Amino acid sequence: MRALAARHALLPLRIFLGVTFVYAGLDKLTDSAFLSVTGDGSIGELMRGVRDTAAIPAMVDLALKAPVGFAVALAIGELLVGLGVLAGLLTRMAAAGGALISLSLWLTVSWAVTPYYYGNDLIYLMAWLPLVLGGAPYLSLDSVIRSRRSRRTA
Repeated sequence: MRALAARHALLPLRIFLGVTFVYAGLDKLTDSAFLSVTGDGSIGELMRGVRDTAAIPAMVDLALKAPVGFAVALAIGELLVGLGVLAGLLTRMAAAGGALISLSLWLTVSWAVTPYYYGNDLIYLMAWLPLVLGGAPYLSLDSVIRSRRSRRTA
């Protein structure tokens, strides 16, 4: 039982992060207020609001050149990362994408949160790292592909 638990230790993290990122991506894509340059709840207002407190204001300036395009790209990125991790397909790459999204959000949106541990983007960044390192060796499309390759070479 202990070996089984150890083998599947990353599965709850995979499910949580995958579902969360799929939800976040769909939420952004279906929120017309968010996908606007101006107005309450818009990506434009959010980015202008965090610009002066971001660790790297140039990142925010870049997003502000095309805020709606940036919002769509972010949402699609979150959706693809979440689906990849849930399916266990190219899991390390998907997790690296999730870590990069979380890092960029930490350096911009939640950088000024104090104390730092109240900002959730840093925690998400740290949560992605075990999946970047360990991948999805079990209950994943990666493991199915790996086993089929090993059977062909045997």
